[in-house]
Amino acid sequence: MPALPPYGYIDIHTHIGRVWNIYPSFSADDLISAMDEHGVERAVLLPLVSPEASAYVCSPDAVLTAAQAHPDRLIAFCVIDPRTSFLGGTDGLRKMLLEYVDQGAKGFGEHKPGLPFDHSKMMEVYGVCEELKLPVLFHMDNERSTDSPGMPRLEHALKQFPNLPFIGHAEGFWANISGGIDQKDMGEYGEGPIKPGGAIDRLMDEYPNLYADLSAGSGFHAVNRDREFAREFLMRRAIRLLFGTDRLRKDATPRQFELLNSFDLPRETTERIFRQNALDLLNID
Repeated sequence: MPALPPYGYIDIHTHIGRVWNIYPSFSADDLISAMDEHGVERAVLLPLVSPEASAYVCSPDAVLTAAQAHPDRLIAFCVIDPRTSFLGGTDGLRKMLLEYVDQGAKGFGEHKPGLPFDHSKMMEVYGVCEELKLPVLFHMDNERSTDSPGMPRLEHALKQFPNLPFIGHAEGFWANISGGIDQKDMGEYGEGPIKPGGAIDRLMDEYPNLYADLSAGSGFHAVNRDREFAREFLMRRAIRLLFGTDRLRKDATPRQFELLNSFDLPRETTERIFRQNALDLLNID
């Protein structure tokens, strides 16, 4: 087991319930036991409501209830599928999200609908999230929150909502750590050396509201495929990277712990990635 940092981890990406039909249910108590095993101080719980997002729905209400039962360990996000039928236009959407904020929601996600990233319904959601100061954690691949190589649709949203933090996750996002990719790459874990010209670096240079979630196989492969590049990337982008696991079941051990510790990064870098960035972004003491 890797050495644990004395300040503990904040995990930006976790779930409870039964996410996929091939996995058993994963309770809040199961998650907290896993957190204890790895020195995770607090974890963000992400609901899943879009039909493309998971085999089973995990509602914002379920996530909020779990976080309210464990306020010192769990942090709730909320989410609404942009295709949801609601009354009252944008004001109705705002009131729905405000109900979640009033119950303790600190962000929006996992945002995982089967729409282009800058579809008009998606942009409406981003506008309300910006008003309510809810960072958006999104999943991007060739089915969900879709974009093309270089992520021009994401760039449109970053430009339109400069005060809204967007947290990138999944294969479509992390494929863009490298240049020279095609549409097929947006749905796969990348392999081999990173090529110059990756959109993630360019967009982070131009848009201070872009962050990246290191969780899941997508984050692992992005960092592990070219370790020389990855160490420099972790150092260069330390203030915009967020530790996460995306653990979905009890019998899994996320590889992020061992991988990220293996780079032997300076303490100030690991403290930023493992903990402080999440606390700052979510305005948590």
